[in-house]
Amino acid sequence: MELVPIENSPAVAVPQDSREVRKTRRDELSAFLKSRRARITPGEVGLPTGSRRRTPGLRREEVAQLAGVGITWYTWLEQGRDINVSIQVLDAISRTLCLDGAERAHLYRLADVPTIPAPQFDEPVPEEVQVILDHLTPLPAVLLSARYDVLAYNSAYAALCPGFLLGEKNILRKVFLAPECCNPYAAQYEYLARMVGYLRAAYVKNLHDPLWTGFIDDLVTASPLFAEMWARNDVAFPLGRIRVIRNVVTGDLEMSMTSMSLPSIAGAWIQVLTPVDENGWTRLRALLTMTAEQRRKPWLAHFAEAHPEVG
Repeated sequence: MELVPIENSPAVAVPQDSREVRKTRRDELSAFLKSRRARITPGEVGLPTGSRRRTPGLRREEVAQLAGVGITWYTWLEQGRDINVSIQVLDAISRTLCLDGAERAHLYRLADVPTIPAPQFDEPVPEEVQVILDHLTPLPAVLLSARYDVLAYNSAYAALCPGFLLGEKNILRKVFLAPECCNPYAAQYEYLARMVGYLRAAYVKNLHDPLWTGFIDDLVTASPLFAEMWARNDVAFPLGRIRVIRNVVTGDLEMSMTSMSLPSIAGAWIQVLTPVDENGWTRLRALLTMTAEQRRKPWLAHFAEAHPEVG
């Protein structure tokens, strides 16, 4: 399982696009579409299987018919001609050719579509990823989606940040909507702004995804602070920083956050929390040696005092 550090990454020079680069991309698009068309049999898409086919897979006109596009237009696209293509048409071709998430994103890139919807991760977290998280203990570690959904975590993270795991497991909703006393992150304007900047950088890959637009609209409506930060149009990467983590049992803990991308799960990344000093290590170890009941009692007492209406 490859983990790729993304903080402190050196700047990478990106060559400017040119006619030659665009032609190469179109040639790749042509080869890619032909290869995807060749692997699908007529029977797989409900077409009759004749014995007089000269090539394997579907014919161009069959792809065009199933996708609902003109045969001439599809032929030009597969020939790599320099034509404009809409997201809706690419989606229809993707469905017809039974492309998976990675193949669909590849098709968007080759077709010069500026925003590439990231494949949705809706499968169970691979067992080997959970093993990695578990073996990072006693360091708290969590697997997050590009939208800050909690996908998986280890026992140390559950002990340190239980507030993120109650109800809807989304970190942004908790840090912007939870009461200050129950917010796992102490109020740090700069850090919250960077979180919103990372969300925006991920959002441009999902502009036409109603789940993303609905998520952002909800936060803009519910949190004036989020709305203010979102309106700034800043972008950022989830770089490592020192964070103050709030926990009723241990008190505030300063933790260094290290972020690593996980290429095997589209858009996902692992966040690892490390105490910045020996005092932090001592309190974290003490927290992890407690039973679940011992850790739960201070939280129940807090809710009884500060939020009696919840009980």
